[in-house]
Amino acid sequence: MDTKTRTELEAAAFRGLVGHLQKRTDVQNIDIMNLAGFCRNCLSKWYRAAAEDRGIEMTYDEAREIVYGMPYDDWKDKHQHEATEEQKKLYQETMPLHADISGHK
Repeated sequence: MDTKTRTELEAAAFRGLVGHLQKRTDVQNIDIMNLAGFCRNCLSKWYRAAAEDRGIEMTYDEAREIVYGMPYDDWKDKHQHEATEEQKKLYQETMPLHADISGHK
């Protein structure tokens, strides 16, 4: 497979992931983080880092709006719930497995 095709497929897969996460507002970031070691915020950080690697200035909030499909504060107000004690405990236990870009290591 040539590089252009691979990049196009990767971009399509990314758009699919982002679309799915935008649709699944019932799934909290802490649950994704606890299970997979990354969340919507990590994905936003990867997006911003990729932009900066290419000399494109982008704020974290701009990247989060791309991933969340709306300003982050709006998403939080509409969809985010207070984490349970069990979720917080699991978060601490899984912290060594969190994505490097999360900033939680």
